[in-house]
Amino acid sequence: MSDKLQRAGIYIHFPFCLSRCSYCDFVTEIYRDEDFVEKYIAAICKEISLSAASPYQVDTIYFGGGTPSLLKSSQLERILKIIDLKFSLMFDELEITLEMNPASISLEKLKQFKSLGINRASFGVQTFDDYLLRILSRRHTAKQSIETFHLLRKAGFDNVSFDLIVGLPHQTMQIWKDDLKKAIDLNPEHLSLYLLEIHEGTPLAKQIRSQRQPQPDEDLSAEMYKTMIECLENSGYVQYEISNFARSGFQSRHNLKYWRCSPVFGFGVSAFSFCDGRRWSNEKNIKKYIETVESGRLPINFTENVNLASEFAFLGLRLADGINLDEYKQRFGFDLLEQFHDEIEKFQKLGLVEIKEGSLRLTKQGMIYSNEVFMIFV
Repeated sequence: MSDKLQRAGIYIHFPFCLSRCSYCDFVTEIYRDEDFVEKYIAAICKEISLSAASPYQVDTIYFGGGTPSLLKSSQLERILKIIDLKFSLMFDELEITLEMNPASISLEKLKQFKSLGINRASFGVQTFDDYLLRILSRRHTAKQSIETFHLLRKAGFDNVSFDLIVGLPHQTMQIWKDDLKKAIDLNPEHLSLYLLEIHEGTPLAKQIRSQRQPQPDEDLSAEMYKTMIECLENSGYVQYEISNFARSGFQSRHNLKYWRCSPVFGFGVSAFSFCDGRRWSNEKNIKKYIETVESGRLPINFTENVNLASEFAFLGLRLADGINLDEYKQRFGFDLLEQFHDEIEKFQKLGLVEIKEGSLRLTKQGMIYSNEVFMIFV
């Protein structure tokens, strides 16, 4: 196995937030009790120390949540130290990402994070429209988002990403174009732009079902998506994945691991891991997670063997480069175009996929209706 295939990523889940967004279905909890948060940090450190020795070299670490920027720098340092003790870190190439909320940072705190080796920041803007931010139950304002970006620059961050959401209730094409313009004017290295997913059980889903908020217009969302691609590509961003755009050299190396089926080891409540065709996940209840780890046991509550050929296909199609057909045949022993001939031909005729430069790819139109194409491989 080559050195490249020996590389892995680490994901750390910090589930605490100052408030819960109306569309969120992640495992999160309101940050109320510092002692409880401290117990959680201790549990993460112990879980890492309990994990089996890994033969992989780690070149990405990702702190997600939740709002990991609520961590104290001392807590973050403890987690990084235990990772360093347990894993072989490629310090010369190490990408360490910290997700942030505009309402949870200061210049002093950002400088502390930077001094610990955090070299990539990702924060949720979602929209620059204050009315829509209130619908989403976001604590920050558009002004705070812009201030956050400038604070990151002052703190020395030269790899900054932020998120925007397409297809929000009450979001017009003009609002979306204004959001894109403000994003481009800030000139971050990376942008993640997601179509809104309405998850059952979330406050937003209940509001839409009770008609307190309008159902987003799918056709308008599709037009917004097309506008997004055009605006960003005209501004020098490269779309390297369905929802992700970057300046040259600033793709999220950690997230690329998921789409390329590379090993990722997850720690913390509800965290997922993937390695050698096996996926497993942790306990979803925070108290149970802590109790399990404190008792000296790994908090795994689910494990499955993955159909790696299928996984490699539909995750690879998320990438703009698509699936390299020769690599696929060499890795799995059969020809993808022969195996799924009729289905691929159908989507070719519909203009959703194309075969180009030895790869099967989604077209721009196919990226909008990607879930229909993915169903071939599931």
